[in-house]
Amino acid sequence: MVNNSVTDLIRLSAAELAAKLRSGEATSVQAVQAHLDRIAEVDGTLNAFLHVNAEEALAVAAEVDAIRAAGGAEAEALHPLAGVPIAIKDLIVTKGQPTTAASKMLEGWMSPYDATVIEKIRAAKLPMLGKTNLDEFAMGSSTEHSAYGVTRNPWNTNRIPGGSGGGSAAAVAAFEAPLALGTDTGGSIRQPGAVTGTVGVKPTYGAVSRYGAIAMASSLDQIGPVSRTVLDSALLQELIGGHDPKDSTSLPNALEGLVAAAQEGASGDLKGLRVGVIKELQGEGYQEGVQARFNESLELLKSAGAEIVEVSCPNFKYALGAYYLIMPSEVSSNLAKFDGVRYGHRVLPEEGPVTIERVMAATRAAGFGDEVKRRIILGTYALSAGYYDAYYGSAQKVRTLIQRDFDAAFEQADVLISPTAPTVAFELGANDNDPLAMYLNDVATIPANLAGVPGITVPGGLSENLPVGIQFLAPAYEDARLYRAGAALETLLEKQWGHSLISQAPAIESASVAQEA
Repeated sequence: MVNNSVTDLIRLSAAELAAKLRSGEATSVQAVQAHLDRIAEVDGTLNAFLHVNAEEALAVAAEVDAIRAAGGAEAEALHPLAGVPIAIKDLIVTKGQPTTAASKMLEGWMSPYDATVIEKIRAAKLPMLGKTNLDEFAMGSSTEHSAYGVTRNPWNTNRIPGGSGGGSAAAVAAFEAPLALGTDTGGSIRQPGAVTGTVGVKPTYGAVSRYGAIAMASSLDQIGPVSRTVLDSALLQELIGGHDPKDSTSLPNALEGLVAAAQEGASGDLKGLRVGVIKELQGEGYQEGVQARFNESLELLKSAGAEIVEVSCPNFKYALGAYYLIMPSEVSSNLAKFDGVRYGHRVLPEEGPVTIERVMAATRAAGFGDEVKRRIILGTYALSAGYYDAYYGSAQKVRTLIQRDFDAAFEQADVLISPTAPTVAFELGANDNDPLAMYLNDVATIPANLAGVPGITVPGGLSENLPVGIQFLAPAYEDARLYRAGAALETLLEKQWGHSLISQAPAIESASVAQEA
């Protein structure tokens, strides 16, 4: 008998749900409807979704169910995740759905084409539930800079869900979706994962096509998976990864063995794995509870046979400064086209002659939020004549030094480990008047983007009743190492707790009333 309990279906991992769909214990239509019902129940409070794609999602689910019911070769050829619903960060263009980048500049815009990752999602027949909220054009660490309202953390709706991909992380944490896609430029998948108790992965730069992701900083951006388990992220990365001739930065070969590595790691055996503790990414500046959970994770890894070594990456202390010169410089270039003439809403000047220059000025003043304007101005200054070498050029030299630090560290260790974020989720509005304090949330995640290496965050426990994330980093192309180490820590912690962390989220069940409480 088919079990269509909403609670049962939405609480399953993607892998568990996929198994039930294949066995006939549940249908994809039931699974999609259960998640749509959950969105209707809680998203009025959380605001994780900017657009809900119910009609198309149910149609895809019905198609998958019909193929499975008919059996035969077509049913056998279905992707293992076929019929499992997914949410999409609203920075990834999707034909037939709005893509706004959470900006007034693109309000209501419908893309005429699909991003490469969306083409792969469609081919595998994963029903897309809708588009998730983010900081405008992915600029922020809290999802407070969206033109369409803040997203709230399901663990405590007075707290931020991280950013820029807080919508995807909150949706997965609140059981509105078992899977989501995000983008990570300086930690925008991993930092939200840390503060919402979810798993987030930044693949090796180029391992997943960026074609169709609205560019923020092209040398740093990377699409990656958001999920509740390490295995689910491995399944999703294998699906969306691989070479793409439409992306000149795409790696020539797909990274393989990710799912196998996650399954191997789930045994909890890490004998022979060298885990490097990054000296510069702990201690001062990290909350006491965050450091305590990190230290406990190290002991568990050691008990599982891992060799714990300390490594020093002395140039990491310059990573934040280098990033906030390189990233805004690329932002100023990438967002130049949004001017009301070539792209974006057009706003006419209220008074005086209507010239191209005045139309551009009026459009940008009305279409961009404060944080976007701040970064465009900073980037334009850093690239200007007379300052290029002093700022942008120097930052690129620091980037090279950080890459060399990684090379030296990976000679001593197979993977590196640190807290994902220095604090738990802070209160909404806490950093409104202090952009620098906001930027510090990415201090542990930024080095991976500057070097192009992969990173994963897994839930590491609670501090102040809020999630703490543990980050693993691996050499470029060695994403499988992340999945092995991440799955092992996940298994070890769940054995210690007797449950998964996400199952203990206090605000999830009462998200619709949590704000009043």
